[in-house]
Amino acid sequence: MLDIAEELNRWVEQGRDFAIATVVAVSGSGPRQPGAALAVDGEGTAIGSVSGGCVEGAVYELCRQALQDGETVLERFGYSDEDAFAVGLTCGGIIDILVTPVPADAPGRGVFAAALAAAASGEAAAVARVTDGPSDLLGRALLVRPDGTYEGGLGGHPELDRTSAAEAVALLDAGRTGTVEIGEDGSRCGRPLTLLVESSVPAPRMIVFGAIDFASALVRIGKYLGYHVTVCDARPVFATRTRFPEADDLVVEWPHKYLERTDVDGRTVLCVLTHDAKFDVPLLELALRLPVAYVGAMGSRRTHEDRNRRLREVGVTELELARLRSPIGLDLGARTPEETALSIAAEIVANRRGGSGVSLTGAHTPIHHDGPQAPAGRLGSVA
Repeated sequence: MLDIAEELNRWVEQGRDFAIATVVAVSGSGPRQPGAALAVDGEGTAIGSVSGGCVEGAVYELCRQALQDGETVLERFGYSDEDAFAVGLTCGGIIDILVTPVPADAPGRGVFAAALAAAASGEAAAVARVTDGPSDLLGRALLVRPDGTYEGGLGGHPELDRTSAAEAVALLDAGRTGTVEIGEDGSRCGRPLTLLVESSVPAPRMIVFGAIDFASALVRIGKYLGYHVTVCDARPVFATRTRFPEADDLVVEWPHKYLERTDVDGRTVLCVLTHDAKFDVPLLELALRLPVAYVGAMGSRRTHEDRNRRLREVGVTELELARLRSPIGLDLGARTPEETALSIAAEIVANRRGGSGVSLTGAHTPIHHDGPQAPAGRLGSVA
C-alpha cells in the first residue's frame, strides 16, 4: 500500500472512497512482493499493480465489489495447469491478495490517512495489518512510529497491539516489509494471527565521489532506482548544478572530510569515481570501515592494484579490502558513461538482492532473490 502512498494521500485529501488490494503473501515465482498494491476509487480510477498484469482485471473487480458491499476479503491467485489463460499467474507463482474498502466515513480511515501522509512526506513509519486470522480482525490496521508509539488497533486482546507494535518497530528499524505471526492474545502461543508489516523509510543514499561525466550518468540511474543522490567533489568548477541537475545534493568538499561528517547507514552505497590517489586513499580508508551496503571504486586493474597497495600501507586490513568492489561494476563490456553507469547499478542491485550477476539464460538459479538488505526506495522489501 505504501508503494503508492503519494497518489493515495491525494485521494484521502480529496475525500474519495477507495479500496486497496495488497499482496500479503507470495509463493513461487510471484511477480510482485508483499506490500505491492492496487487501489480503485469510487469512480473506477485505478493506480498501482499487484501482479504486473496477470490478475489485475480480477483484482480490479474485487476492489469494485468491496466498495459496494464494504467487506474485506482475502483472495488467492495461482497458476492453473488446466487452463493457463484462466485468471491466475502463468508465471507459476501463487499470491494472496487482501482487499480492504476504505470509504470516506470508515472508522479506521484515520489510520490509513496518517500512514499515507507519513509515507508521502518521507517519514519513517510502519503499518501492521491482520492478513490471516478471525474474519472480524481481517484488515485491521495499526500505524507504528519509530519510537514505538502507535495509532489505531487490531482488535481482540489489549496486549495484541503492544506486541504487534514491537514487531513492526523491528522491521521498520531494518527498513523491511514482511509478515510476522503472533498469538491472538499477543503472546507466542495460542491461535496465531498473521500480520503484514509495511515499512516506509526515507530513500536510501547514494553518494557519488568525483564530479566526472560518468558520475552524471550514474546520478540519473541512481535517481531512477530510488536513491537520494549526493555528488561530492573538492573542485567547485566541476561540482555544479549545471552539470548535475538531477542530483539531490551537491557538495564541494574533500571527499573524506564530507564522509566523516555525513550520515550513512546499512542501505547507503558509496561510488568512488575520482581514481586519484590523493582523493581515493583517505576516502576509502574511511569508507571500508563504515557499516554501509556497498563501496565501489573506479579505475583500471593497474589502478586497482596500486590503490590496494596504498591502502595496505595506511593500515587497511585484507578483510576490509575484501569489501571493496573494484574495478567498479559488472562486466557488461561497457564503454560509454551511460553503459558504465548501468554496469555499476547492476552490481549494486545484485549486491543488494543476492544475485550472481550471470545471465539467466541457461542458469538454474532463482530469478528473484531474497537478499540481505532492503531495496532502494521508500518501501522496504521482504529482503
